[in-house]
Amino acid sequence: MRHGKKVNHLGRKKAHRTAMLANMACSLIEHKRINTTVAKAKALKQFIEPLITKSKAENNQTADKGTHNRRIVFKNLRDKYAVTELFGQVAEKVADRPGGYTRIIKLGTRLGDNADMAMIELVDFNELYNASKTPAKKTTRRSRAKKSDAPVAETNKETAQPESSEE
Repeated sequence: MRHGKKVNHLGRKKAHRTAMLANMACSLIEHKRINTTVAKAKALKQFIEPLITKSKAENNQTADKGTHNRRIVFKNLRDKYAVTELFGQVAEKVADRPGGYTRIIKLGTRLGDNADMAMIELVDFNELYNASKTPAKKTTRRSRAKKSDAPVAETNKETAQPESSEE
């Protein structure tokens, strides 16, 4: 039974596991997406999402609280360039998002050992997914509105064409 065992140890001791997750988190912040195994991606998601929330909260807090959050994040990441990137560019992009900053996409299996592979990425930095969703605004259409608008549009077009040809 695995009652109360919430941590996936990933076959490593605690020091090795935290160092690996810190390095993966720094790579994710730097490159915005990385390929890894599904188990490591799920562990990384639990590791990095609270840190992104702390970076996002700096803009809403006083200076003391922001410094405190930076120190907590630096304690976990141990890379000042990653912390700067996280509190700068990444925090701006995720400012209005209430959570769910990362996405895990399963890629299949690895050739050598048949391990399940996945790509973990920061959601707001994927232009392919965000571009199709952002400009498409859905409006409600009713049959009455269509019928009443159609004759008006046709009459305007008919009157507009002779006027433009006369000029």
